Amino acid sequence: MNTFEMALRSPIAEETVTGVSDFIGEDATGSFGLRARHEAFMTVLVFGLARFRVGEGPWEYLALPGALLHFSDNRLWLTTRRYQRDTDYERITAALSSTLVAEEERMQAGRESLRRLEEAMLRRLWEMGRGR
Repeated sequence: MNTFEMALRSPIAEETVTGVSDFIGEDATGSFGLRARHEAFMTVLVFGLARFRVGEGPWEYLALPGALLHFSDNRLWLTTRRYQRDTDYERITAALSSTLVAEEERMQAGRESLRRLEEAMLRRLWEMGRGR
C-alpha cells in the first residue's frame, strides 16, 4: 500500500503521522481526497472536519477552524491556528461545535472591534484634515 506522511502544525501543538493512506478535506470548492503520490497541491481548508486514516485502519478526524494545506513530495502539511484530533466522530463533532465555534465567535468579535477602531481613526484623521 502506498502511504504518505502528514505533518500537523499549530502554535500550541505539532505532530507527524506516518503511513497515512487517505485524507479527505474540504475547501471553498467542496470536498476532495488525497492519496500517496498526488501531484503538488495547495489549498485553504474551511472550518469543519477533515479525516484521514493510517493504512487500512479506522478513520481519524481533525476538527479545524480552517487550515492551510500543502501536499508536495509525498508529504502533507496542515498549518492551522488550532486543531483537535480524535477517532470518535461524536466526540470530535461535539468538540467542533463547542470549543472551535466559541473560538471563532471570539475572533469575529475581535475583528469587529478592529474594524470599529479603524473607522474611528479614519474619522478622526478626516476631522483633523478639515481643521477641527
